[in-house]
Amino acid sequence: MANDAKPAQQRIDQFFSGPGGRADSWRDLVEAAKTWSRGGDRAAYDAALSALAVTEEFHGYPGLHLMTALKEAAAAGDAATSHMLSARIAQALQTKSFRQHASDWSARDEGNGDVPDLLPPTLGPSAARRPYFETLIVTGVPASNWPGLLAEWRRLRRPVDAFIYEPVVVGSLEDAFCAAMLNPNLAAVVINEGFGLRSRHDAPVLRAMTAAMGLNEESDASALRLAHILNRIRPELDLYLMSNRDVEQLAGNPEADVVRRVFYSVEDILELHLSILEGVQDRFDTPFFDNLKKYAQRPIGTFHALPIARGKSVFKSDWIRDMGEFYGLNLFLAESSATTGGLDSMLEPTGNIKKAQEKAARALGADRVYFVTNGTSTSNKMAVQALLGPGDIAIVDRNCHKSHHYGMVLAGAQPLYVEAFPMTEYSMYGAVPLKTIKQALLNAKADGRLDRVKMIDLTNCTFDGHIYNTRRVMEECLAIKPDLIFLWDEAWFGFARFSPFLRRRTAMGAANEIEAWMRDPKSVAAYEKQQAELGKNPADEVLLKTRLIPDPRQIRLRVYQTNSTHKSMSAIRQGSMLAVKDIEFHTVEAQFKEAVFTHASTSPNQQLIASLDVSRRQMELEGYGLVANAMEIAFAIRNAVNTNPLISRYFRVLGADAMVPKDYRQSGFTDYLAAGTNWSSALKSLNDDEFCLDPTRMTLVCGTAGYDGTSFKGLLASRYNIQVNKTSRNSVLIQSNINNTRSDVAHLVRVLAEISGEIDRGLTKGGANAKVDFDAKVNSLMKDVPDLPNFSHFHDAYRGDAGTKTNEGDIRGGFYSAYDAAGCEYIRLNDPEIDRRLKNGPDLVSANFVIPYPPGFPIMVPGQVITQETIDFMRKLDVKEIHGYDAAEGLKLVTTEALARMGKPKAAAPKLKAAS
Repeated sequence: MANDAKPAQQRIDQFFSGPGGRADSWRDLVEAAKTWSRGGDRAAYDAALSALAVTEEFHGYPGLHLMTALKEAAAAGDAATSHMLSARIAQALQTKSFRQHASDWSARDEGNGDVPDLLPPTLGPSAARRPYFETLIVTGVPASNWPGLLAEWRRLRRPVDAFIYEPVVVGSLEDAFCAAMLNPNLAAVVINEGFGLRSRHDAPVLRAMTAAMGLNEESDASALRLAHILNRIRPELDLYLMSNRDVEQLAGNPEADVVRRVFYSVEDILELHLSILEGVQDRFDTPFFDNLKKYAQRPIGTFHALPIARGKSVFKSDWIRDMGEFYGLNLFLAESSATTGGLDSMLEPTGNIKKAQEKAARALGADRVYFVTNGTSTSNKMAVQALLGPGDIAIVDRNCHKSHHYGMVLAGAQPLYVEAFPMTEYSMYGAVPLKTIKQALLNAKADGRLDRVKMIDLTNCTFDGHIYNTRRVMEECLAIKPDLIFLWDEAWFGFARFSPFLRRRTAMGAANEIEAWMRDPKSVAAYEKQQAELGKNPADEVLLKTRLIPDPRQIRLRVYQTNSTHKSMSAIRQGSMLAVKDIEFHTVEAQFKEAVFTHASTSPNQQLIASLDVSRRQMELEGYGLVANAMEIAFAIRNAVNTNPLISRYFRVLGADAMVPKDYRQSGFTDYLAAGTNWSSALKSLNDDEFCLDPTRMTLVCGTAGYDGTSFKGLLASRYNIQVNKTSRNSVLIQSNINNTRSDVAHLVRVLAEISGEIDRGLTKGGANAKVDFDAKVNSLMKDVPDLPNFSHFHDAYRGDAGTKTNEGDIRGGFYSAYDAAGCEYIRLNDPEIDRRLKNGPDLVSANFVIPYPPGFPIMVPGQVITQETIDFMRKLDVKEIHGYDAAEGLKLVTTEALARMGKPKAAAPKLKAAS
C-alpha cells in the first residue's frame, strides 16, 4: 500500500532498534494518545499508529485483533479508548504479562487485577507458568482470511501442552524475512506453498537485500528457497514445510535438510502442532541439568570425599550455617563426587554430559563441543597441546591471551609471532592484518618450512572489539597451505553465533560458509580461473595483493573455536566451550582426549556444568532477542555519551572509524551510528571489510577528562558501583551483554554527567592555574604516550636452524632456562648497564614472560632479545601490575654464559665405582 511506504522504510531500516526501540515506539503512541484525549492534536497519534502498525504485523502480540481495535477506535474518533487500549498494550509488552494473562489479549479493560510476575523467585511467590513463544505461518491465503486461520491454530491448544504459542501470519517471502529479523519471540516457522515474493510495504532497503540474495522474480518465492534463507539468518528456528504436491519427493530432496519435517497439505494439522511443541522441547531439554535436578531430590547416602554434598556438614554447624542459608539447600543437594547413579563423567562422558555437549554442538554450528570448567585459558591450552607437537610452527598473534603462549611451552611448539596494527594513541593493539599472515606463510614456504607450519592462532574478537573477516583469512591461508589448522580464541565473542549480522564473522559461521562453498561446483571454476590469471610461480608481491581462492578439492577444513561461555552467556564463571569442525579429527581424537586428561579437573563443579547446559538452552530459545538487546544497549550508550553536550566535552566512545584504520574498512563504513547507516550498509561492511568493530564493545576515552584508565576504573567501582573489565593508559572498556537493561544505561550516563559536571566546576573555580594543570594532565595521557613495542626476535640459541626470513623460536627452551638459577641474572630497569648492553652488547635475553596490565599482552617472552623500544616502553609505564617483573630485583635475563652453552652436549655423569 502506498501510504505504508514511508513508515515501512523508517521502521524496517532501523534493524539496530531492538526490543527497547519497539517499547519506545509504543511509549510515543501512548503519549500521542494522551495528548489527543486531552484535546490536543490528533494527527500525531494517527501518524504514530500508522508507523507502528507496519512492524507490529510481524509480532504475535498485540496481534491482528488488538491492532484492529486500535485502528477502529481511531477511525471512530474515540480518543479515550485509544489512550486506554494503547496504554494497556504498552504495559503488557513492557512487563511481558501477555505471556501469562489472557486478559491482556482482550480489547476491553476487564480490570481483573492480574499483576505480572516480575520478581525473582526468591523475592515473592511465583506461580507455575508455561513458556511462551510464537510461530510464523507463511501462507498464500488472502489476508482477509487470516483471522479465521489464526482462530483455527489457537483451537489446537491443549491444557497438557508444555508450552503455549501464538501464530503470526504473513503472505510473502519478504514479509517472512522481516518477521524473522524483527520478532525475537519466534521459535518455529510453518511454510505453506503459494505465497508471493514481495512485501505489502515498499521499503527500498528491503529491496536491496532481496536483490543481493538474487530474489527478483516471483518464481523465487519457493518454500524451499525461503527455508534456506530463514535457516541462514535464524538457524535456531525449527522449519516445517506444508505441500499439496509430491511430498515424498520433496522430503527426499537433499536441499530439504534444513527442514525439520515435511507435511502433506493440512491432513495432519494436529501432528504439525505436536511437532512444533516437540521441536521446542528438544531445545528446552537440558540433559545434565534436568538429571541433576532429579538427583538432588533423591535420598542419597554419601560415602565419598565430598563432605559438603547433601549439606549436612553445613546446616548442622553453628559456625558455617550462614553459607547454607545464603546459597540455599539445592546447591548442596546437587553436589557429588560420584559419576554414577545417573550422573556422568566430564573426562569420559557417555550419558547426559555427552548429550548436553551434542546439543551445544548443534547450537554453535560445530561437529562437536567440549565443556570446559577451568575457563577458556584451559580450552586454549587443551587445543594447542592436542594439535601441536615439539618442533611444529604456529603463526600466533603476539598480543593474544597468555594461555596461548603457555600452550606453546607445554606443547614444545615454536611460535612464529605476527604483529597486530598498533593504536599508539590509546596504548592498544588492533588485530593482525591478513597481509602480515600471508607474508609469514610465504616466507616459511620460501625457507622450506611450510610443512612445519601447522596452525594459525588468532583472537577473534580482540579485547577491544576488533573482529576478523574469518572466512577471508581462512580461505586465503588455505590457498597457500590447504591443511592448516585454525584456532580462533573467541572468548569474548560466543554470543555472536546468535546474531545474523555477526555470525558470519565467527569461526564456526565462516567454516560452515566455506564448507557450503566447497560443495558448489562453481568453486572449482573460480579457483581455476584465478590460477590461469596468476600463471605459474606468481611473485609474492602479486599473491599479497590478490584475494586468493583456495582449491576446494585440496582443502582439509580444520577449525577450532574456544569461547568463554561465562563472558557472554548465562554460565557460571570459568564455564567455557571448545567447538570443533575438523574433517581430520579422527587423526587427533586420541591426543585430544589426552589433552583433556591433562588439563581437566577430575572433580569438576556440577553447578558449572549445569550452567553450560542451561546457557545453551537459553541462547537457542531466546538468544536472538537477547543479543539484539545487547547491541541496542550499546548503541544507546554510544549515542548518549557522544551527543550529550556536557559529557562529550570530556568523554567519548570511539567509533569504528577511530578503532579500525581506513585501509581495513574497504566498504567505506565509518560507524554504526553515522548518518545514513542502516542494516544494509552495515551488512556490506561485515561481508567485505578486513576488520569490523564489535558493536557491544565500547572504548570510552577518559584521558580527555584527566583520568588514566586504571584510576577511572577504580573511581567507577568505589564511588558508583559500576564495574568495567579492561583499561588502557587513557581509556576503559565498557561492554554490553545479554544481562544489561536500559536502566543500566541511564545509571552510567548519569554518573558520567556527574563526573563531567565536577570537572567543569573545578576548572571554573580553579581559574587559570587549574586549567593549565588539567591541560598538562590531558596532554600527558593523550599525547605523551609511549610507542608500542613490537616483538623483536628469539635469540639464536633458541632458533636452531631457523632461516633468515622466518622467526619462530623454541619458547619451551627459553621458558625452562629460567629454572636454572645459576644461568640467570637480574638487572634493574634503570641500571645504566641496560643501556650499555643495548648499545654495545651482549644481548639482553628475557628469561620469562613480562606482561603489564594494561595493556595485557606480553612485551617479553622467554628467549626473546630485548630491544631499546621495549625498555623505553617499560620505563614509561605507570601501571601497578606487571606479571613476571619484580621492580626490586629487575629484569630476569638469561646469562651470556648460559646462552653460550645452549646446544652443546652436557658432560656425562661420572660412573659409580662398583662395590668391592
